[in-house]
Amino acid sequence: MSAIVLLVVGLTAMALGYFVYSKFIAEKIYQLDPDFKTPAHEFEDGVDYVPTNRFVLWGHHFTSVAGAAPIVGPAIAVIWGWAPAFLWVVFGTIFFAGIHDFGAIWASVRNKAKSVGALTGDVVGKRARSIFMIVIFLVLLMVNAVFAVVIAGLMMNFSSAVVPVWGAIIVALIIGQLIYRRVLSLPLVSIIGVAALYVLIGIGPSVPIQMPAEVAGMSGNAVWILILFGYAAIASLLPVWMLLQPRDYINGLQLFIGLIILYGALVLLNPTLVAPAFNSDVPAGTPSLIPLLFVTIACGAISGFHGLVSSGTTSKQLNKETDARFVGYFGAVGEGMLALAAILAATAGFATLGDWQAMYSAFGQGGVNAFVEGGAFIIHNGLGLPEVTAATLLTVMAALFAGTTMDTGLRLQRYIFQEWGDIYNQQWMKKPAIATGLAVGSCLLLAFGAGGADGSGGLIIWPLFGTTNQLLAGLTLLVITVMLVRLKRPMWYTLAPLCFLLVMTILALLIQLRTFWNQGNMFLLVLDIVVLVAAIMVAMECAAALKRSRAEMAAQHD
Repeated sequence: MSAIVLLVVGLTAMALGYFVYSKFIAEKIYQLDPDFKTPAHEFEDGVDYVPTNRFVLWGHHFTSVAGAAPIVGPAIAVIWGWAPAFLWVVFGTIFFAGIHDFGAIWASVRNKAKSVGALTGDVVGKRARSIFMIVIFLVLLMVNAVFAVVIAGLMMNFSSAVVPVWGAIIVALIIGQLIYRRVLSLPLVSIIGVAALYVLIGIGPSVPIQMPAEVAGMSGNAVWILILFGYAAIASLLPVWMLLQPRDYINGLQLFIGLIILYGALVLLNPTLVAPAFNSDVPAGTPSLIPLLFVTIACGAISGFHGLVSSGTTSKQLNKETDARFVGYFGAVGEGMLALAAILAATAGFATLGDWQAMYSAFGQGGVNAFVEGGAFIIHNGLGLPEVTAATLLTVMAALFAGTTMDTGLRLQRYIFQEWGDIYNQQWMKKPAIATGLAVGSCLLLAFGAGGADGSGGLIIWPLFGTTNQLLAGLTLLVITVMLVRLKRPMWYTLAPLCFLLVMTILALLIQLRTFWNQGNMFLLVLDIVVLVAAIMVAMECAAALKRSRAEMAAQHD
């Protein structure tokens, strides 16, 4: 089948989701109020609480939640065939991710921009909050530690991407000043920023920078990881308008240009999907499609990490409550478009079925490499760009998104330590510098303590990321659902996705439990049990909280 058919159907469905379904949710379910005073105005401090233009905030929000996961997950999941991955990305984006991300912003804005973890204590109960905070900490630990490994690997393997990746930070700092000081109009600043970024991408192959294999007794990979955490620590402490907002905004624009290039090349080339729609000949060791498809794609359809960003940073910058629909739901659509691009690159970016099967010789293969190689093949043959330039473009795209997620993730982890300091009355933990130090320290402890000298420890617990992340999404939907019940509004639009996620997550955890037992991996086995217990407790808390809220509503009615 022609890849163009998949492209048109996917984009059309997502467009209908935004223009029709999200409008209904905004008006009838969340009932957004343009006159509501948002926390960005109520607590404006110029550092974390900053009223922000919705386009700039969309860029910051979208690239923070995007990362490398919506590329990696779908590009691995096509091992079961392109049809299951495509269907879950499209329907998951419209009915799950959009409602979840949009709702998390709305819920936080209505509660003084509290993070979804802290908000759980007010809406559901202290016991649920304790579960939530543990799950949040695990997810952030995984994201920060693993994305550092991913970016370091890209820097080591694609030396042409080093200059554009780090040069983008300098561009962002300049752009931040131009926007905040209102030196130039936003459209002009946008053109300058994107042009500078693509100049750097063009320069990259001419000035490759290769980290030595060993530096001061450490591997080059480990050195990159230390540099990345040093950068993320500084970025998490800077005022949000200075680096994170402009960096993410320019990256968001860059992504859409990159998608236009990839989609345009695909239309001109009109490649065939060489991968099967449903793969009946999966490699040995590949787990069952249900429920592992849903936790493998994760961020490509719905992600609990998005709820952390929505309530952790985005809600503190929302200028008007009505902006939540554009920032949250359209941010999810952008993520779905990126996941769709990953599916197309990983299934139509190979010359033959044999080439595709060679890439997907075992479960877990593909990922970023399939996206970069397949996408470069499409761009090279469709537009005639040199393959090294096309590969650099896609590598920079993946690395920049992983970087924006990592620095936002570390900022969120800093907030978690500060919230713990507030909950347990530990004033010293509430200081930003100390909280950031604790966040970085915990990530480095996992990276180097569990992974040894190369800093790859985050990969050890990564197999549990998908299930833990989906559990976190379920918790966020629980908070939103209870709020809707208390407001006497329809709850099924969030309750149905919540129930689906809990069932799939618990099934996936049980399957992984057997896998870890057979492998003799006691560390992951114990961690899996912890997450499984948390999932069951979440289901019980969900039922109890909804029953309690409905009883309270009935009592008030009587």
